[in-house]
Amino acid sequence: MWSRRGSSPRIVMLLCGEENLREVAKAPGAVMSYGPNQIDMWKRAAIFVDKTLRGSKPADMPVERPTKFELVINLKSAKSIGLTVPSMLLVGADEVIE
Repeated sequence: MWSRRGSSPRIVMLLCGEENLREVAKAPGAVMSYGPNQIDMWKRAAIFVDKTLRGSKPADMPVERPTKFELVINLKSAKSIGLTVPSMLLVGADEVIE
């Protein structure tokens, strides 16, 4: 488990439940967040609702895993703790908060 003065497991758990990755990355001390794209997840859910309302049985529909993920890096927090983020990681990020 990560150890840092002033942090607590409760705060980490609350951030893990956050749906908006950009908000997680903007939290004080957060360096980055990576997870499924929430907009894409809601679109996929709408397709399942549409199929169900048109008569398909939910039991017959396949379970899908997320296909789009987003990486958000908070350079401000990284610099404040002396962490250097590799340029290859910055290039692949969906959003960089400076």
